[in-house]
Amino acid sequence: MARSYGGRGREERPRVRVDDDGETRTLVVDETFASFYRPGEIATHCVWDAIAAPILWLPPKRRRRILCLGLGGGSVARIARTLAPDAEIKGIELDSDVIRLARAHLDLDPLGLDIEIADAKVWIEAQSPSKGRYDVILEDVFIGKGDDVRKPDWIPEPIHELAFRLLAPGGVFVSNTLDEHNRVARTMREHFDRIVSIETEDYDNQVLVAANGDLTGAGLRRCVAESPVLSASLPILSFRLR
Repeated sequence: MARSYGGRGREERPRVRVDDDGETRTLVVDETFASFYRPGEIATHCVWDAIAAPILWLPPKRRRRILCLGLGGGSVARIARTLAPDAEIKGIELDSDVIRLARAHLDLDPLGLDIEIADAKVWIEAQSPSKGRYDVILEDVFIGKGDDVRKPDWIPEPIHELAFRLLAPGGVFVSNTLDEHNRVARTMREHFDRIVSIETEDYDNQVLVAANGDLTGAGLRRCVAESPVLSASLPILSFRLR
């Protein structure tokens, strides 16, 4: 999710809607830019490419199970499905209207996701590593409206720490952040060797990538440059080790 949507207008507009200009379809939730889809294209050329890019850090054989917390309209999941065509992709989304509109207008169903309508906090609290771990966890959970969108109080603590337990050894944890990026990064640093920040031109978001081992900004940038799916987005992305 990205903060601020330029199409704000009349108060009577639905809080969850899809704006379609004939070429692109934008999912808007509480006047926040929540998902973007251009039929026939995988990459979004904006924030969702940055959220999905860390999947590329793992070799294809390690992209077996992917968890999307805050599925939205499936912008990240669409990229994930292309980068990991055989993976089990689990999507957790609180708002049933979001899923309904994504199915109707954003071609969500062909992605073959396992979708649960649930509160991410409640869902994570109910999980156990004994049920299976994930190679990649992509967290894109926000609350609020318009420019006031933010992480809920339970992110990063305690939910990120509970989610870390669900990550397979050598896996990658990703959090899309706004003003809370320092707080989220501090919690990550207690559990992971390396943290890389990905920023997207013209957006306030900082996508934080946490992993153990030799993760670097330059290495992740190289993975994106070599990707047929995301390489065209490279000019708008910047990578740095935090």
